[in-house]
Amino acid sequence: MTVAHTTAIALRGIDGEMVEVQADISTGLPGMSFTGLADAAVVEARDRIRAALQNSGVAWPDRRITLALLPADVRKVGSRFDLAMAVAVLIAAGAISDRSSDGCAWIAELGLDGELRPVRGVLPSVLAARRAGIGRVVVAAANAAEAALVGGIDVRGLPDLRAVIGWLNGDSPAPPRATAAPVEPAVQASLDLADVAGQAAAKRALEVSAAGNHHLYMMGSPGAGKTMLAQRLPGLLPALGDDAALEVSAVHSVAGAMSRDAQLVRRAPMQSPHHSASVAALVGGGSGVAAPGAISLAHHGILFLDEAPQFAPNTLDSLRQPLEAGRVVLHRSGGVVSYPARFLLVLAANPCPCGARERDCSCTPYTRRRYLQRISGPLLDRVDLRVHVEAVPHATLLHDGDVRESSAVVARRVADARAAAADRWRGLGIATNSDVPGAVLRTDRWRLGRSVLAAAEAYLERGELSARGFDRVLRLAWTVADLQGHSTPDAGDVSEAIYLRTGLVNSWAA
Repeated sequence: MTVAHTTAIALRGIDGEMVEVQADISTGLPGMSFTGLADAAVVEARDRIRAALQNSGVAWPDRRITLALLPADVRKVGSRFDLAMAVAVLIAAGAISDRSSDGCAWIAELGLDGELRPVRGVLPSVLAARRAGIGRVVVAAANAAEAALVGGIDVRGLPDLRAVIGWLNGDSPAPPRATAAPVEPAVQASLDLADVAGQAAAKRALEVSAAGNHHLYMMGSPGAGKTMLAQRLPGLLPALGDDAALEVSAVHSVAGAMSRDAQLVRRAPMQSPHHSASVAALVGGGSGVAAPGAISLAHHGILFLDEAPQFAPNTLDSLRQPLEAGRVVLHRSGGVVSYPARFLLVLAANPCPCGARERDCSCTPYTRRRYLQRISGPLLDRVDLRVHVEAVPHATLLHDGDVRESSAVVARRVADARAAAADRWRGLGIATNSDVPGAVLRTDRWRLGRSVLAAAEAYLERGELSARGFDRVLRLAWTVADLQGHSTPDAGDVSEAIYLRTGLVNSWAA
């Protein structure tokens, strides 16, 4: 019998790589051996494959079976190769035609009874198969709806190995082509900005943050509304486009966090890890091959760290590199993986560790300063917006006649501002103002006039703004101008940007 060939897909992060599975059955002592950097889960497949074939009515070839997973220098991790190896053994044994698996990739785990069981990471695997020119993918029935989210490829979901053999041998009809679940209509966020009483400055900061994708730091007394405001930020962000939705859903698929109805993630995700979270939980990690962390699950969405000074300082500082790069690269014993991590960071903090109201607080100035310094200067310098959330006066809280803007109204302004920014920076491949390099904003084409920048330059000269802070003020000014409908920022827009960045009152807030 000639060597049988099938195709599987290995995952490194959310990047898939085609793996050729070769099976050879020869004379010699009965047994099964593997080559090609197979981990323990792959090697353990020998027992799953044997039991699955026998329980599917196929006689086990009692000879020497060699399985090669190529390229041999790519690490093969997990049970996702079970079905491809089983089909290769069936072809090598003559149980099915050697032409039946041409142009097809196989992704499923096998149960001892022959059941095809779902695996994580099916969505990025099918994306990789489509890029590689594979025309058909066979998955477990439970993964079929997720796999069908990728257009332009034939997806078939089957319940067990017996159904696979009957289909390939022509003894049973071909399974229907899998289709994605119907797209559910977008539901308006249940948490509405209109629920927040007062807090005009904080609401404005929230709007600017959403419009330009600027990181936000809120500090204020307990009960002032910091968490309430942060929870309403997703309702201000636009729905994800097709490419972004596929990328976000791929990360969730690898993490095993896809929704039960196998729908693309269309709303900006929000992650709110507890302050006891480790570095690995936040940025990704684990033994062997690193899994995605909260920052990757918040890709194209929001990472909200409530009670931020309660996090370990080294955990907070682990965010610094991903904030700049938009990706996190993790080195582990199982190899190097990279996950996308372009998220909007929102920090919230009380002014002191006791968490009491200001009139009841007994913390010394040194205790307060030391507590807030747990958020390091380099991390805080990467946060564009800093707002003090004051306690809401009783009169404002209890007054029913005030007019409060809903999330839908603010979201429309945010959408218009984002559209203006995307149109402006289209030639640079940039969608939001927060991503524009400072060097671009200082070029002749985009440089603002001296009279417009006078206040910002004064803060820079006095050392109240760093060079990075100056660039962030420029980005904020462009976002404020977009919200105001200005073609370019004026002195008032820059002054508001300074106030939002430093909390210091300038001409705009005077």
